Amino acid sequence: MKAIIKNINKSLISSLLLVAMIFLVSCQENKPSAEAETEEGEHSEALLLSEKQMNAVGITLGLVESKNLKSVVRANGHLEVPPQSNAEVHPLIGGLIRKIHVLEGNYVRKGQTLVTLENPDFIQVQQDYLASKSALSFAEKEYERQKELMVAKAGTGKIYQQAEANYYAEQARLRTLERQLRQMGISVSQLDKGDVITQVAVSAPISGVVGHIMATTGSFAETSRPLMNITDNSRIHCDLLVYEKDLFKVKSGQQVDFVLTNQNNQPITGKIYGINKSFENDSRAVIAHARIDNSANKNLIPGMYVSALINVGNQTTRAVPLDAVVSAQGKSYIFVVDTSAAKEEHVAGDKEDHGHEHEKKFHFKQVEVATGVSDLGYIEITLLTPVPEDAVIVTKGAFYIQSKASGGGGDHH
Repeated sequence: MKAIIKNINKSLISSLLLVAMIFLVSCQENKPSAEAETEEGEHSEALLLSEKQMNAVGITLGLVESKNLKSVVRANGHLEVPPQSNAEVHPLIGGLIRKIHVLEGNYVRKGQTLVTLENPDFIQVQQDYLASKSALSFAEKEYERQKELMVAKAGTGKIYQQAEANYYAEQARLRTLERQLRQMGISVSQLDKGDVITQVAVSAPISGVVGHIMATTGSFAETSRPLMNITDNSRIHCDLLVYEKDLFKVKSGQQVDFVLTNQNNQPITGKIYGINKSFENDSRAVIAHARIDNSANKNLIPGMYVSALINVGNQTTRAVPLDAVVSAQGKSYIFVVDTSAAKEEHVAGDKEDHGHEHEKKFHFKQVEVATGVSDLGYIEITLLTPVPEDAVIVTKGAFYIQSKASGGGGDHH
């Protein structure tokens, strides 16, 4: 009996051990599959974004560009306007400021009234003009009378010469007073009608924006002190310092890429139009003048600091914005829109829910690249995996996609 019980126990233990081994083997076989499925699901979700999600985090798309980042001369400088575009407003004659017609920051046109002045001397000049005009009329008549007498041999040469001298002297004086009145802004034709003016206007010498106004109402304006200044930014350009070692490379007509801090580091283009022939302020640098393309639309102000690349060669390279490249485990990547995956999803969606509008989604695939030189917000890349020439890439926000792909969900970004 004991032998029978012992055999039954051995058989039962063997059966239990066999069941336990089968269960463990089953778990081990199923576990990797589940993990792989979870990982695949997370990976798929990480590289798939809707248009709404992309707009929310500021992801932008673009193309790989061709940039000249190697055959360039780096230079720094600032914005300037030519002397013809910068003016100080001075009165031609002193006077009491009765009214200031403009404010700082106003745009004015050439000839527009800026300040109204009043001075008793204005009336005196007009009186002198009217008196000179009457004296000229008398001198002209006397000159004509003496000329007739000389022709008739009834006059003397001395009196005739005196009349002639008086006539030309009054004529010259009247012309001088006319010019003086015109410079003061007084209409000679109005004055000829008897309209004596007590106030004169100081006009804008150029068109532009009013800068600092030094004048105040009620103060006396002197010819030696400016009332205000005007700047015309329509002809603004960039003065770049080019050092001696690079002088032989820089020539007129070469293209320049600028970066200004107030333009969110967006590149601006222009061209070199002139190079000075003397060193600047005891330095070993010469100023190269560059015209800026479409400067009227850039809100540029003289004195702004500029960094620039002068293109001195034709060597171009494939480049993307710095925000398009991410690094992970010592490697660099960009994200390319996977159009094939998008087409497959679109077809599948049509089969599942035909006739319903779907939100636009983008699939991204990670492509490894080798990076090179960087400048002006761009970095040189070499694609280690071929992609089509017209492939659309992520130009801004690649870090968010990388974070999402690695399981971070983009929270850190």
